[in-house]
Amino acid sequence: MRRRYRTDLYRQRIASIKSLMPNACIGVDVIVGFPGETEQDFQATLDVCSTARFTAAYTYQYSKRPGTPAATMPDQIADDVVADRYTRLHNHQQAISLSVNQEAIGTQHKILVGDYEGRRDEAQSRLTGRSEDFRLVHFGNTCVARPGDEVTVTITDASAHYLIGDPLSVRQTRGAEAHAARIAQPGPSATMLGIPTVKK
Repeated sequence: MRRRYRTDLYRQRIASIKSLMPNACIGVDVIVGFPGETEQDFQATLDVCSTARFTAAYTYQYSKRPGTPAATMPDQIADDVVADRYTRLHNHQQAISLSVNQEAIGTQHKILVGDYEGRRDEAQSRLTGRSEDFRLVHFGNTCVARPGDEVTVTITDASAHYLIGDPLSVRQTRGAEAHAARIAQPGPSATMLGIPTVKK
């Protein structure tokens, strides 16, 4: 895929990041089944995931794209082999993500409350936001918090995809006030693209 880096350089960069920020959460995109990929190559991918301990991996199966050099390369991988490797990688990374997230149990994190609906279960509805390291966090709605507010939570549980916390305190922000004001305006909802509105 014409990537200029190699595994050793990749590992060195991750080690450098971890030395500066021991609690850094690192994600990765991985494609399995690229033409010429051997079982040994695939095992090396699993090994990198194990040593890097990615918080999350967005995994994909290689598929031909007309007009790309890869589409006409020799040693195309059979679909069933690609699917098998994808499943193995997914399961491998799921276990790593769960382990990494479970290490957060008992720690405190600041959560930026999102404006999307939180997780719901039979016990209670929850608010949802992102931690400083961009992990998705669901937490009890016992606090009064608005989208844009900052909530400090203690992490009580974890899955491979999110953390669960108990709120300790809320810091109200100007961003939350701006969000509330925008929501209160009459008319259709605006699509936020980060582009200023031009008045005619």
